[in-house]
Amino acid sequence: MTDTKIRWGIIGPGSIAKAFQGGLANAKHGKLAAIATRDPNRPGLAEEFPGARIVAGYDALLADPDVDAVYIALPHPYHAEWAIKAAETGKHVLVEKPLALSAFEIDAVFNAHRKAGTFAGEAFMYRLHPQTAKIGELISSGLIGDVRMIQSSFGFQMPRFMPEHRLFANDLAGGGILDVGGYPVSMSRYIAGVAAGKPFLDPIKVAGTAHLGQEKTDEWAAAVLTFENGIVAQVSCAVFVNLDNVLRIHGSLGRIEVPDFWFAGGNRDQGLGKIEVILNDGKRESISVNESAHVYSFEADAASKAILDGRQEFDAPGMTWADSLGNARVLDKWRADSGIEYRIETAARRVNTISGRPLGTPGNAIPRRQIPGISKSASVAALGFEDFKTFASGSILLDAFYEAGGNIFDTAFIYGGGYTEKLLGEWLKNRGVREESVVIGKGAHSPLVYPDVIGKQLTQTLERLQTDYVDVYFMHRDNTDVPVGEFVDAMDAEVEAGRIRGIFGGSNWTRERLDEAIAYAEKTGKTRPAALSNNFSLAEMIDPIWAGCVQSSDDEWRKWLLERQIPNFAWSSQARGFFTDRAGRDKRDDEEIVRCWYSEANFGRRDRAIEFAKKIGANPIHVALAYVVAQPFPVIPLIGPRRLVELEDSIKAFGIKLTQDDVNWLRNG
Repeated sequence: MTDTKIRWGIIGPGSIAKAFQGGLANAKHGKLAAIATRDPNRPGLAEEFPGARIVAGYDALLADPDVDAVYIALPHPYHAEWAIKAAETGKHVLVEKPLALSAFEIDAVFNAHRKAGTFAGEAFMYRLHPQTAKIGELISSGLIGDVRMIQSSFGFQMPRFMPEHRLFANDLAGGGILDVGGYPVSMSRYIAGVAAGKPFLDPIKVAGTAHLGQEKTDEWAAAVLTFENGIVAQVSCAVFVNLDNVLRIHGSLGRIEVPDFWFAGGNRDQGLGKIEVILNDGKRESISVNESAHVYSFEADAASKAILDGRQEFDAPGMTWADSLGNARVLDKWRADSGIEYRIETAARRVNTISGRPLGTPGNAIPRRQIPGISKSASVAALGFEDFKTFASGSILLDAFYEAGGNIFDTAFIYGGGYTEKLLGEWLKNRGVREESVVIGKGAHSPLVYPDVIGKQLTQTLERLQTDYVDVYFMHRDNTDVPVGEFVDAMDAEVEAGRIRGIFGGSNWTRERLDEAIAYAEKTGKTRPAALSNNFSLAEMIDPIWAGCVQSSDDEWRKWLLERQIPNFAWSSQARGFFTDRAGRDKRDDEEIVRCWYSEANFGRRDRAIEFAKKIGANPIHVALAYVVAQPFPVIPLIGPRRLVELEDSIKAFGIKLTQDDVNWLRNG
């Protein structure tokens, strides 16, 4: 950078952009250099943003070498796309709240900037105003005793319903929750955090509701947040109701009241920061930080200073990355409770990736190989994704996995009550990659483990997946009370019908039952089971995670797999955190890890994984996953990242090449 001040560009010349410009004009560390618009000839633009170069188009601003950072002031649906594109061009960003439509989108933005080494912040400018710090000081001082309840609202009434207006329009993610609901939520989380001695605190329970208008967006809404320290927050917002807009913090000794805290009780130019304290004994005190500076100047300076200092996020009480993600998760739950889904989040409209581009050609970060019984070239790992509840959230991970080279997708009839299959089906159709993908299906889970269930559930599975076949199919559990031949007959019938066009087998089946099934098939001329989906990892599972689960990591299983070369689509291939910092001899705080993985033999394997990882500059979790892939028999680990950073971390394992000696040493020393 050639200037002591950060040179800012603005994308989107609306009213909030003018407010930020006012902040920059009064900032010490930043200045406005340019503004991007799709209509550079718009009358009055030069007068509204004096001294700024007017740039034609957002891409042109991102390519401008004389712009260091970008303030994104577009409507909500475009925040994530342009924030990610900014990272790709090496530009720092400050994004008007909400930073994106959901926590999943915000996480994708942060992941892009994490990799780029650039700053990214969410523009809750009130967090940087001195009034917020003062509120925190008063709470910490014990002036009102123990904080017990918070009440906060941000609501206003538009003059009339306007379906095309951004505050109402479904296509523009309208409604109060995203537009202004984040203010009372973020303030409540801040106050609860201060009371707990932390920068913020996420609620342990959120219950929300809303009135939806003609556009199916929230016109007024309310939620209750419950925190682990006993604090309860009542928050409300509206775009069609005038609320009182007073923050009330109730303590055991009194209360604090702050009007319009997001403007420090003022407006977009100035807020003196007036705070009222009312104690239980009747004493009242009016406190003001008497701050005359432009309310947006603090945010502009904090972002500019962070960039100059080489930091990637705000310092508290500004919105750190973890703070923004926590806030968004509350808004996500509030929206979900209220039944709000924007059309732009559905498969019909979400035709591009989160970066606004069509799905890219698969790369080679996740290598591919041939799996016995499957004609398609398949990735060395399969993606499980049962935690996603919307197409918009799940498609972020599915897109990234595919573009990295992954093409095996793990689903089951019971996952998400069927939604996982529906989500994958929408994605495969939307992206047009069904024939390039290997789809795993599973059916007949406990208690319905019967041969006649397989065909019925597979019919529903295929309807959800919007396809007429699966590539791999598993019985999700075994029922030893049923002759194994009946299960083979049922699966063979689906092969003959063309609904299973690769391989089938058992998930959580024993060697003995699978051998019996293979023998039956060979004797009767039926299609033989040729796949397994049992636990396999460097650490041997000593107690089943769930009832009816089977591990296949011990010596007898390894011998069996080596002789038969049957591919094992292995779940919990990384021992569910045993090889991360969550596990250790002195950290017995995770009941599942202790119960399932703690043994002296496993600790020895963990120690060797740590030692090996240090030699090659990796993490032990990467070594553990590389161990699974490097077996002398086909093992396809099922990985279940919830975030892009977790996916990219797993991908690092596929660059580790282990010799057979390495594999043997890691297992046995």
